[in-house]
Amino acid sequence: MNAYIPILLVVSIAVVFTLLFVVLSRVLGPSHRTPGKLTAYECGIPSRGTTNLKFYVRFYVVALLFLLFDLETVFLVPWAVSFRSFVERGMGGQMFVAMLVFFGLLVVGLIYEWRKGALEWE
Repeated sequence: MNAYIPILLVVSIAVVFTLLFVVLSRVLGPSHRTPGKLTAYECGIPSRGTTNLKFYVRFYVVALLFLLFDLETVFLVPWAVSFRSFVERGMGGQMFVAMLVFFGLLVVGLIYEWRKGALEWE
């Protein structure tokens, strides 16, 4: 328990100073709320028209599919790097089967998305 006292001390000092700065900036800082400051503002371009725009779900589906198949490489690279050490320990077959199962699940997911039409861009 004594080993955690320095960490607790640093975290508590950080919280106290954060709260102190937030309170002081609210109390001492100028606050002029004008309609121009309260409007939506993005990338240096003032907004025109309504901010409630409809986005097609297809954009999000493509982004999620990209993330899904991008995460495949996050699991594939460490497996490929450590595969030789698994072979040397006699576990190469098990690790190869595990990766085949992983790829099989990805292929099943890809076929499912393909049949549902998620990969078609209209």
